[in-house]
Amino acid sequence: MSAWKPGSPHQYQPVYAPAPGPAPVYAQSSYAPPPGPPPDAGYGGGYGGDTKSPYEGERFKPRKRINDPIFLILFIAQLVGFIIISVITLRNFSGNAGGLGGGVGSDDSGSRITLNYHTVYLLLFVTGAGLLLSAIYLMLTRAFTKAIMHITLVLSILLNIGICVYYWITKYWSGAIIFTVIALLSVFAYWGYRARIPLASLLLQVVMDVTKHHPSVYFVAFMALILQAALSVWYTFTVIATYVKYTPGSPTCEFGVSCSSAKVVGFIVYETFSFLWTSQVIGNVALATLAGGPFGSWYYFGPREQGMMPAHPTLSSFVRASTLSLGSIAFGSLIVTLLELLRMLLNMVRNSANADGHPVEACLALCAECFIGCIESAVEYFNRYAYIEIALYGKPYLEASKDTWRLFKDRGIDALVNDSLVGMTLTWGAYAIGLLCSLFAYLYLRYTHPAYNADGQYTAPVLVFAFLIGLQCSLTLSSAIEAGVSTIFVGLGEDPQVLAIRAPPLFAMIASTYPQVVQGVPRV
Repeated sequence: MSAWKPGSPHQYQPVYAPAPGPAPVYAQSSYAPPPGPPPDAGYGGGYGGDTKSPYEGERFKPRKRINDPIFLILFIAQLVGFIIISVITLRNFSGNAGGLGGGVGSDDSGSRITLNYHTVYLLLFVTGAGLLLSAIYLMLTRAFTKAIMHITLVLSILLNIGICVYYWITKYWSGAIIFTVIALLSVFAYWGYRARIPLASLLLQVVMDVTKHHPSVYFVAFMALILQAALSVWYTFTVIATYVKYTPGSPTCEFGVSCSSAKVVGFIVYETFSFLWTSQVIGNVALATLAGGPFGSWYYFGPREQGMMPAHPTLSSFVRASTLSLGSIAFGSLIVTLLELLRMLLNMVRNSANADGHPVEACLALCAECFIGCIESAVEYFNRYAYIEIALYGKPYLEASKDTWRLFKDRGIDALVNDSLVGMTLTWGAYAIGLLCSLFAYLYLRYTHPAYNADGQYTAPVLVFAFLIGLQCSLTLSSAIEAGVSTIFVGLGEDPQVLAIRAPPLFAMIASTYPQVVQGVPRV
């Protein structure tokens, strides 16, 4: 069994022996409680008299009340609406209602009006590829943590520079100016980010080693991933059926169905809204389950082998997140969903203005789109910590948001750069997986020759769907790791002494880099 190397206090060594067979126990030298009061002092953890009880402030035992019930009702109502629309559009949808040409196991015959069920086969294949590639990327990240962090950091800068150069070449002046500024900022920020990679990689390794001995982390992640994939396929079926049933010129229009472009747009907008909101809720319920279950329990109670962790912490956390706190999670998810829809609308306005030759309007729309995108990213990042507060304490969304903001102010935003590096590493992997899924979809269309895409008119939407499915699959799986990283930061801000027991080298590196963080945050 490996242990911490005293000669290199800032180098992380796995505290578990990663070998096949029975699960090894945690290294007692790393997690043994320091001399102090006996186990019955305080809460039975033996961490010293200055350490708070795991149940302090209703932690892990919130009051039995439904938080933010209005948003719980709205979420259920929109989901019921999506189900109704899906049933209506899918009821009369069959392979004969829109062309059977091309694809797996068929020829080039059939109608060329719109998408058909062979696209569904394709997107099912894409979903499977996304699942497999997501698991492979996480394994590679654990094996080559620092190298992958360096690569993703450089790729982020190169992407900004590449977009900037492309816009200048294509004479898209508004976008060129904006991305020139972004590219310059990313180049200047590189040196600051690079210096933080050792700490960020150590943090990521600690979390990934914890997950190896808590199988429930992967179970929750894969269940969320399967639900996400199922929702993506369901959404795809519904969108394809909407195209088939209501697109003017479709064979179904000849059987008394009222067809119009406005109806297609209206249904698809609502379907997309419901898909985005439900996807957000699925991912955030998984995050809250992991934060209030295995990661939170590991931080505050210690490894299961020490006998202080409550029985079935993951199941208890899931019950809280999916019942009492579901309204609060839906509240925060709705904010991000509306911002994402607004950003998509501004993108359409920008493209329209650019196509019509109105550079001023296109520039204004791009600036607004970038502004909304920044707000969306900030809210989504902030919400992750709010959901952890919700998971640990059972707070309503607004109360959790206030406490999260106070936590940020007290411990300093600068330390969160390390969390950002972890998120950037996992997000880049998700984009790569999305692009690979898109490439797979392109090759499928090219070599199976479906009749509906004979002129290439549906290549773009099919590739977009494939990219989104691969992206969502990877992000859902990566959210399990991010949940652990963020939970450690929340626990560090409230009870830093515990991390000194759980992972001494990580605590030592954080203490030397961000001394204000390890002072703790007083509760008021």
